[in-house]
Amino acid sequence: MGLPSGTFNQGYAQDMAIFRTRTQWVMLFAFLILLFACPLFFGDRILTVLTIIGISIISVHGLNILTGYCNQISMGHAGFMAVGAYTSALLTAKLDFSFWAALPCAALAAGIVGIIFGLPSLRVKGFYLIMATVAAHFIIIWVILQLYGVTGGADGMAVPRPEIGGFVFKSKASYFYLVMAIACLGTFFAKNIVRTRAGRAFIAIRDNELAAEVMGVNLWTYKLQAFFIGCVYAGVAGSLLVHYVAFATTDQFPFMNSVWYLGMLIVGGMGSTMGVIFGAVSLKLLDELVTVVGPILAAAVSPQAASSLGLIMRGLVILLFLIFEPRGLAHRWQMVKSYYRLWPFSH
Repeated sequence: MGLPSGTFNQGYAQDMAIFRTRTQWVMLFAFLILLFACPLFFGDRILTVLTIIGISIISVHGLNILTGYCNQISMGHAGFMAVGAYTSALLTAKLDFSFWAALPCAALAAGIVGIIFGLPSLRVKGFYLIMATVAAHFIIIWVILQLYGVTGGADGMAVPRPEIGGFVFKSKASYFYLVMAIACLGTFFAKNIVRTRAGRAFIAIRDNELAAEVMGVNLWTYKLQAFFIGCVYAGVAGSLLVHYVAFATTDQFPFMNSVWYLGMLIVGGMGSTMGVIFGAVSLKLLDELVTVVGPILAAAVSPQAASSLGLIMRGLVILLFLIFEPRGLAHRWQMVKSYYRLWPFSH
């Protein structure tokens, strides 16, 4: 990674370190302090937005590993979230599992389902793989709806709140801490997964499948690993979502969510851990901006235009990024950091 002028790597461990300078460590701790101090300054509405952003970051990290690093485009991510959500809901509501035992089970179940629907990636790619993952979403939702006696079908089912040692995560602030702690861990693992042997294999497959295979990369193994890891993240996000709402229903996992998760990757920057955070925060804040501008637009123009403003703005932002900044906000952030690191020799 680039370093400020006058800072040099003196060993392999330093070269591989994510944070190298004292300034980087200070900025990290300052960010974490500000993040976990949010409940002291913000009300329930803002905490709800931040919690949903945290859940989205967890989910999009999985999609980034699958699509951004391994180039296996998935349009069924919301369906895999539903697998994790209903697994956790059934274990806690029907079998009296604790949330802490149900969460890894939800992640594992989503990962296994991801492997099953990832099998077509061994024979097809591009548009055909996209259609296979679209089919996966609708098959998963159809199965959940058909198992009415178990899942509650279209009516859904109540889900208990997480608790630990008698403390129940029922307030907005307490659940915010839970989600952000898991989001930070998920970001840490996502950053390091792509630095492993498997992560380098994902990148090789993304750049050129034929060249990767010639170099000895087992496409069959690593593509399924990418589906498994990506869907594990989706399962964790789905579990956190239904326990936050305290209710599980298929309406929480519409197909369009998969599209917007991919849009977050486009806006933030595919193949970048920071891009996931930038994309999720940007589109969620855009939604909040729309809720403020919508009533004003409804009064000035028409209610119909205001009701469609959210979809229009999201689509417009994604389109503009595809045309003018296809590498996303993460690329702009890298340019800013490079300017700082090379200063005063930025020319």
